[in-house]
Amino acid sequence: MTADESLGRLDDDDYPAYTMGRAAELIGTTPGFLRALGEARLITPLRSEGGHRRYSRYQLRIAARARELVDQGTPIEAACRIIILEDQLEEAQRINAEYRRAGASLGPAADA
Repeated sequence: MTADESLGRLDDDDYPAYTMGRAAELIGTTPGFLRALGEARLITPLRSEGGHRRYSRYQLRIAARARELVDQGTPIEAACRIIILEDQLEEAQRINAEYRRAGASLGPAADA
């Protein structure tokens, strides 16, 4: 792998670039909180060759949202469920928008 390919990975939202300690530090929480999110199956960190947890930027955004909800007094299990439902809603809205765009590009005949 070239140096450019290695650096390109850092732009990948799904690349597991962060160790547990660094991930916890970035979102202002503890490694135990990240482990709890894993146990609740909200996020599943990848494992390094040595077996250490590694987190992506996408996973850190999810963990930060969970931390926000928990800090507001939401139990961790409920916070995880809320985030899953928010994600499902966002995906449904994205699909709906795609269908609308596809229907609009077909013109008035699509309504007949």
